[in-house]
Amino acid sequence: MRETTIDQLAAVLDQGAAVVDVREPAEFREGHVPGAINIPMGQLFARLGEIDRNRSVHMVCASGNRSSAMTDALAASGFDAVNVVGGTNAWIRSGRPIEK
Repeated sequence: MRETTIDQLAAVLDQGAAVVDVREPAEFREGHVPGAINIPMGQLFARLGEIDRNRSVHMVCASGNRSSAMTDALAASGFDAVNVVGGTNAWIRSGRPIEK
């Protein structure tokens, strides 16, 4: 599984990186990485058409556990998926901005 840090994510966000947040909608509404789209883990496979297969997709959750499992699943389905280590909690702890 490919992994990235929040510092690396911040750098590629400026270049328009795709970010999928697999947390539940209530968690997502409380604050998320800017530009992330919310596709809860339980809905991911039903909504694969919303993810561009032609570019890397950075997977995020609260701490990196759920996104790690979904990164593996997407990679097995042919996506260039990257897990964000530490997830949204690490993003927030770093002092980076969030969207609500």
